[in-house]
Amino acid sequence: MSRLPEHIRARVHGILDAVDAELRSRYPGSGTRAQPIHTAYVSADRVEVTTPAEWGTAAVAILDRHRNVLAGLDATDSLTAVRARLTDDPVQDLRIDFEDGYGFRSDDEEDRAARRAGRILAEWAAKGPERFGIRMKGLSGAERVRALRTLELVLESAGGIPAGFVVTIPKIRAVEQVSALAALCHGLERGFAAADGALRFEVQIESPQAVLAADGTAPIGAIRTAAEGRCDALHFGTYDYTAACGVAATDQALDHPAADHAKSVMQVAAAQTGVWICDGSTQIVPDTDPETALRNHHRLVTRSLRRGYYQGWDMHPGHLVTRWLATYDYFRLATEAAMPRLRDYLARRGGDIVDEPATAEALAATVLRALACGARTETEVRARVPELTADLLRALVARETAPRRAEEAR
Repeated sequence: MSRLPEHIRARVHGILDAVDAELRSRYPGSGTRAQPIHTAYVSADRVEVTTPAEWGTAAVAILDRHRNVLAGLDATDSLTAVRARLTDDPVQDLRIDFEDGYGFRSDDEEDRAARRAGRILAEWAAKGPERFGIRMKGLSGAERVRALRTLELVLESAGGIPAGFVVTIPKIRAVEQVSALAALCHGLERGFAAADGALRFEVQIESPQAVLAADGTAPIGAIRTAAEGRCDALHFGTYDYTAACGVAATDQALDHPAADHAKSVMQVAAAQTGVWICDGSTQIVPDTDPETALRNHHRLVTRSLRRGYYQGWDMHPGHLVTRWLATYDYFRLATEAAMPRLRDYLARRGGDIVDEPATAEALAATVLRALACGARTETEVRARVPELTADLLRALVARETAPRRAEEAR
């Protein structure tokens, strides 16, 4: 016989059921979307339909020219696979930039560029890359009118909202700006007769006020809520953010402590929500001192991957070389460790490391990312651990009951 009064039991369940529902709504999990490893940025006055292929061709030339240096960075004999990737499918995600990379032009000139960008995006929707879009100007002051006009002209010339389209919004400083952006997206969807939620956006975190508000709160969590489910990712803006923090130009970099702090807050705010985190850019490109630049970019990408930032900005074809090389190396090495641990976990064996469901979730997520980016194939994975199908990996990430026990798979 229970000593707990039934009305107290009912009250406890009522409180906790409401909490469970709220947590499920706010933190649905990481989702099943495959995150691109990068976002390439090209100014609106320089972009062409052929830009992704041209970047790939230029990247292959850089790889061939500096193969000896790159071979010294290659930890998993991945250069051949990277070269093939750069030849066949070099760019996963691309933004046509109407902000800092484009600057301020006359209205007539930007109107023409916006219409041209829309036509290019319509062709990309049919041919690739997988994701594409624009970065428009910000929502504050005089920029706002121009930003809204550019976005509308781009969509008009694209024939509506293409599948795979996303708009990046720079210099967000207040939650209310994101609320306005959600209203804008809803209005454009109605105007273009698109489905509700078809217009997606990314919020660029490049102001300290987006990380710590005047009242001492961290607005990033509220920014995600204000987006009404439309926010695909939080992108970090390296140079605007560090400049606003008072960091000298010579010290502004992805790995500055001020940048690390902001990205850590972004990471916590986005955790278990399905919103991606994207690292920022580096200004150092492989032109005048290509070997130093290649080493630097490879180091920065590897550093970001180890911190759980699986996507970053690429501003030059040479960045594609070290982006793909660092990513393939990272996930090939990570899966070498993950696969035997998952095998032991599924077989309920001990081994040197006793993993629990949370660790199995992380191990499975690593293998899925390796498959998604091409660092591994499912054939390779199943040759090592036959039961590790993509479906089973997804079940482990979701912490669902595994489709089959390891013993049953034999």
